This record gives sequence, C-alpha cells and structure tokens, in this order.
Amino acid sequence: MTDTILTKAHLNWVEITLNRPERLNSFTEEMHLGLRAAIQAARDGGARAMLVTGAGRGFCAGQDLGDRDPSKMDAPPDLGATVRTFYAPLVRLIRSLEFPVICAVNGVAAGAGANLSLACDVVMAAESAKFIQSFSKIGLIPDTGGSWHLPRLIGEARAKGLAMTAEPLSAKKAEEWGLIWKALPDEELMLEARRLAERLAAGPTLGLGLTKRAIQMSASTELSDHLDMEAGMMKTCGESRDYAEGVAAFLQKRSPDFKGC
Repeated sequence: MTDTILTKAHLNWVEITLNRPERLNSFTEEMHLGLRAAIQAARDGGARAMLVTGAGRGFCAGQDLGDRDPSKMDAPPDLGATVRTFYAPLVRLIRSLEFPVICAVNGVAAGAGANLSLACDVVMAAESAKFIQSFSKIGLIPDTGGSWHLPRLIGEARAKGLAMTAEPLSAKKAEEWGLIWKALPDEELMLEARRLAERLAAGPTLGLGLTKRAIQMSASTELSDHLDMEAGMMKTCGESRDYAEGVAAFLQKRSPDFKGC
C-alpha cells in the first residue's frame, strides 16, 4: 500500500486520508491506485461508513500537472484516457458503495479534488476551505463528474459561472448554495466528521445504502418508475432485521442495535 494514502480502521468504519501534503494532495497514478485499493478493501472488509479527508493544509488540488506536462512529452497527453482509467472509475466506485461516504474538506479543494468531494454522500468543510473549478485556467472542462454534479446541486447559472471563471467559492457560500452539507469552524471539522461517521456506521446501513441509491437514481428516472423502485426498496427494508429492531426499540423506548441487515 502506498504511503500517499493513509487508512485507519475504526470499529465499523474507515478513515482514508490523502497524504501528499507537500503537493496539496494532488493526484498521481500511484495515489489513484492506492485510494481505489483502500476503498475496495474497506468495502470488502465490511465497513459500514467511510470518511475521506486530506493531510496538511489542503484537501486535494486535483491532478498533479507535472505528470501531464506536454512540454515533457513526445506527444500531447491523452487526458481522455486519464479520465477513463483513473477519475471515472473512482467516482463510479464511491457512488456504488452501499454505505455512506463522508468527505471532510480540510482546505483547498481544486479541480478534480473539488469534484471528488462532490461524489461523496455528505460533504463537510472547514470554514477556511475553498472550492475551485480550476479547469478553465488550463483550457479544460470540469471532470471527475463535476459537469454532472454542479448543475444538479446549484443550478446551471452558478455551475457555468464557477466553471468558466474558476473563481474560488468559500465553504460558507458553498453551504448557502447547497453545494455541500455543512461548513464548520476549522477546529471542529474533523471531530464532527468522525462523530458523523461513527453515528452513520452504527445506523441502519441497509436502509442508508438504499437511500443513497434511490437519491442518486432520481436524476435519471421518471417519477412513475421511481415510485415503483421505492416500493421495491421499501419491501427490502421492511423485511430486514434493522426495521424490526428499529420498531421494537421505538416502542420499548430504548436505543436501537442496528446490524446493517
């Protein structure tokens, strides 16, 4: 496992830290492979929640451009291959996980780093953090799902404005716009993010995973079809141990003991 990705296992959830602080955690191929391996290991190991954050003063500055510098290459880089090989599979993997993924944006999140955070389920950010769609500064489009997530979260006008101007968006403004869930004082971010990860991991993660899937699918599903899908998911939830335990705990006025099944 690469030391550019740090993994800490808790009781039933995993904390993953991007760890190239000297480069604002910008992505190399080694980091991509390490992060994907860490996420897959958490999934295969039975984790019920995941927290992703960055080391040092930044969350992630996106792609390390030193690895994609045309002046150091014999031919122009195939950035489409980079997206298909690294960024797209990462977004698909995070979105497919059947448990909550929390992102704690501890500092600047730029380019693919900003859009990596938006692929997660619950995004919390330090008040000092900034989100920057920096692609237009180098003649690119927002990748890592950015051109898909941005208009759905904040509308077409704001999405185009952020993407075309590359102006930094403060964490507080991102919260006001609905781009992220919550902005917190810097000193409180990791404490609150870990508390949330622990809380969700102890929750009814079968239902939480289906909630995640239902909300994600709403963007591409007609209402009538979506209602049918909800019915199927409710059948699955209603037959689960967690539902029986939740009702019993409610009626008995005690805390539930969810197992995620």
